[in-house]
Amino acid sequence: MKLNFINLFKVIGIVTFYFSIEMVVAYAHGEKAMEPYFRTRTVMFYDVTWSTDEVKVGEEITIEGKFRLHSDWPQAVDDPDVIFVNQSIPGPVFARVDSYLNGVPARQSFRDLEIGKDYHYKMTMIGRVPGNHHVHPGIAIKGSGTIIGPGQFVKVTGSQADFKFPVTTMDGVFIEDLETYALGDVFKWHSTLALFGIFWLLWWVWRPLLIPRYQALKQGREDLLITKADIIVGIILGVTVLVAIVYNYNAMANKYPKTVPLQTSRMYTDPIPLADPQIKINVSRAEYDVPGRTMRMWVEVKNNGDTKVRLGELTTANLRFINKSFDHALNNVIDNYPSEHMADGGLKIDDDKFIDPGEIHKMFITAQDARWETERLTAFLTDVDARVGALLFFYDEDGNRKILDVASSILPVFTADDGSSPNYQRIGR
Repeated sequence: MKLNFINLFKVIGIVTFYFSIEMVVAYAHGEKAMEPYFRTRTVMFYDVTWSTDEVKVGEEITIEGKFRLHSDWPQAVDDPDVIFVNQSIPGPVFARVDSYLNGVPARQSFRDLEIGKDYHYKMTMIGRVPGNHHVHPGIAIKGSGTIIGPGQFVKVTGSQADFKFPVTTMDGVFIEDLETYALGDVFKWHSTLALFGIFWLLWWVWRPLLIPRYQALKQGREDLLITKADIIVGIILGVTVLVAIVYNYNAMANKYPKTVPLQTSRMYTDPIPLADPQIKINVSRAEYDVPGRTMRMWVEVKNNGDTKVRLGELTTANLRFINKSFDHALNNVIDNYPSEHMADGGLKIDDDKFIDPGEIHKMFITAQDARWETERLTAFLTDVDARVGALLFFYDEDGNRKILDVASSILPVFTADDGSSPNYQRIGR
């Protein structure tokens, strides 16, 4: 019996440890529960940076980057007619100081963003709650929810008791800590209403409620349910509450005469003025190799520009596939970029070269990584449209970047073939 208890405790310990690890991994990646068409064909984040990965309570961190509204916007998602620049963090562990979209203050929502265009965002926050927190940018779309960008763990050190949020108002009043400003008045007002509510509940609870009232209803004596005393107390309480509301409203209006209502207007900003990349892409075929966990694409690239270009990166659903044999692509990856968003195998191209001006070049692209499965991206195979989207980053010989968004229908393949065998039908080659 003793041995059985020991084994039982071991099993409980192992299971507890396993689920604790799963929770640690999972709590920071709620964005991976979103449907693939959300993540691969809506808001495509790139050039995301975090100014630091460790701050003290009260210190600032800046997150900025760009996003493109994919031109193959899915019908299941509302158009970005109204969006809000947001952050995705595990609760109020940071306090936002300011935010911008294309340099315009993003205190309010923005309207009429253009599909197929690029925008730049910037957010500054200060550490509030100590811990190791996953910090993402996010773009909230009215009617569809928030689309979350890449995330990085940021460590906040110190004590929460040291957190202060000083603010100077427009009329010059200095508030030492906005988090506790006028908190006494809030508590007093809520306590007053709570006392009224408790009194009203006790007035009815002190008498037998259920059985006697049920018996009175069965006997047709509804007149016994409410007495004259109940009516008098109800009238007195109603008048008292009304007087308290009017009094407290006037008192607070006199104490805080200058107020600013919540801003509901919507801002507008033009997209980033990017030059025409002068590259045309046609996706002949796209498929997903189920056993090999690989997305394969046959593309035809026409270089209409006057400089040579070469493919350096494919990005989809915050997962970056880098052409590791191309220095310009490697130089575009910052040193502390989160490894969870970097595909281990990189991007494979069968005929990797610079494409001359005016040349039409056919390429076979392979993007292999277990994250297609672990991040539920293969659910695009069961979508009604079965499509996948991505950003392609081309570079010229001087390292200048050209960005294109592509999309294609995608088919599942259940044979482990890398597309290079002689018997493999390579459409578009």
